Amino acid sequence: MVERKQQLERDKVSRLVNWGHWFALFNGFLALIVGSRYLETVGLPETLTGWGYLALASIGQFSFLAFLLYLLLIFPVTLLLPYSKILRGLAATVATLGLCILLYDTIVYDDYGVHLSPFAFDVAWADLPSLLSGTSYIVTPIGILALELTAANFLWKRIVKIEKWRIGGKVAAVLGSCFIASHLVHIWADAAKVKDITRYDDAYPLFYPATAKSFMESHGLDSAGGLSKLGEQQQLGYSLDALSCKPQNKPNVLIVAVDALRADMLNPQTMPFLSNYGTDNQLFDKHLSGGNQFQSGMFSLFYGLQGSYMAAPDFQTISPLLTQGFVTSGYALKRFGPASNEINPRPLALFNDFDAALMDDSESRALADIQSREAFEEWRKQQTSPWFALVNLGAPETYDTPVGFAGIETIKAPQGMAPAQRVLFSQYRQSLHFIDSELKSLINHLPADTLVIITGTSGKAFTSNEAEARRDLSPQSVRVPLIIHWPGGEQAQVNYTTSHHGLAPTLMTRVLGCTNPITDYSAGRQLLMPSEQPWVYVGDNRFFAIYQDDEITVIDRHGKYDIYSSDFKTRLNKKLSAPDLIQVMREGRRLYHQ
Repeated sequence: MVERKQQLERDKVSRLVNWGHWFALFNGFLALIVGSRYLETVGLPETLTGWGYLALASIGQFSFLAFLLYLLLIFPVTLLLPYSKILRGLAATVATLGLCILLYDTIVYDDYGVHLSPFAFDVAWADLPSLLSGTSYIVTPIGILALELTAANFLWKRIVKIEKWRIGGKVAAVLGSCFIASHLVHIWADAAKVKDITRYDDAYPLFYPATAKSFMESHGLDSAGGLSKLGEQQQLGYSLDALSCKPQNKPNVLIVAVDALRADMLNPQTMPFLSNYGTDNQLFDKHLSGGNQFQSGMFSLFYGLQGSYMAAPDFQTISPLLTQGFVTSGYALKRFGPASNEINPRPLALFNDFDAALMDDSESRALADIQSREAFEEWRKQQTSPWFALVNLGAPETYDTPVGFAGIETIKAPQGMAPAQRVLFSQYRQSLHFIDSELKSLINHLPADTLVIITGTSGKAFTSNEAEARRDLSPQSVRVPLIIHWPGGEQAQVNYTTSHHGLAPTLMTRVLGCTNPITDYSAGRQLLMPSEQPWVYVGDNRFFAIYQDDEITVIDRHGKYDIYSSDFKTRLNKKLSAPDLIQVMREGRRLYHQ
């Protein structure tokens, strides 16, 4: 009698487990329908191979998610409380909650480009009022719950009949095969760089497709070139449309980019020549570099794009459209500067259109700056056609001055500086005074028809800790002077916010005569009128800040963020502005083909 009762209990549990598997399969199908919304954001495949992979990955992933939810939340209860009514109600509730979360994730992914996480939920929380403004937030969960209860009861009443079909193993084998096959196909696609497949790597939540890198490296194979690149497609639209440019006049163009040139040091005491030169020409009072390092500053200056694009593989071979335009217009291009800035250039194609004259600065950056100026002056005298030159001066980055430099009187350092910082501040002023003398010598010998642009690649934080300097996105590290001398003699003091992103479109429209909308090839800013965007992106693709008039938001690659007052002295206890962050993230995806 006891054995009979135990057998009945085992049969009951077995029946409930079978029911749970079929209920999970049903929810995998519903999740697949809801998950199709992700494709509206990512875009549909363009090849038959892409469609095949997407079908395998979608079926495998959403079946996996449904079974995982069952395994974690329903199966344990089946063993502890093997009562069908309790399980059906619980399973329907859990499934409804899971589908609602998935549905909300599709909305967040469409707006922000990321899946739900503590960071994403924190940001998306600000959008909840708009999401809850209608009745759908009530009707949809009720409708899903009603569907789930109906399906749970339907399957339970027919579970004995379904068991007789003996197809459960075959269905499981098909779903498992889809899951495994999608990962195997992705291993090949990752090695062969088939972008119509790898573009979906982040499309679905908890989707981590296998890659070939570790396997191939362990067997001594080169994943970058060992397999065919069949199916590789260019995803970046730079420019979004063919450029239409026709320069009317061809002035000589000189860009002087000074490493570590802080805007607050442009004063008559430290840099008398540059201070007067700014007053006599076009001076931009509220100018930001695109980053706090040489690479991010130069990237924003020449490409006109925010630093989130720096990691794009396309820019390893595609040089800036700005320099391409000058080459096409018959300009001679050359750059001069310290050789140490060539270490690990990123992106690789940034200076491809320039001939280079790089000076050894291993002993002294100040001496290298003198040599760069002299080399430029010698080269300029030899030119018979319009020229475009970049002179990069680097002494302030290392607080350097040449041997025997007289210098200027020291002044009291700003309040709040530590003793070591006061020493660096004093030496920094000496270096800037030296640079001021080099700029005076450089500019006073230029032809009258030269368009001159003087700015900083970045600002300067007074620290000897390189890691600390790389993470410092405060105004002292990114606010730089910008002075433009137009051959026509325009004079103005611009007091609205500008950034390095605006230089390329300004030169392309005013010098190269490009008529395209500037959003075709840049971040959509220009220097000669206020930007419609209330923010500026500063940094690279790993660590960046969003500068606004009244606050500065610093975000790392893990989604951790801090919000500071505009002077960076007070940390604000507030949430991210969701609408502005949406604009930033959309700008970071705008040039990619869907």
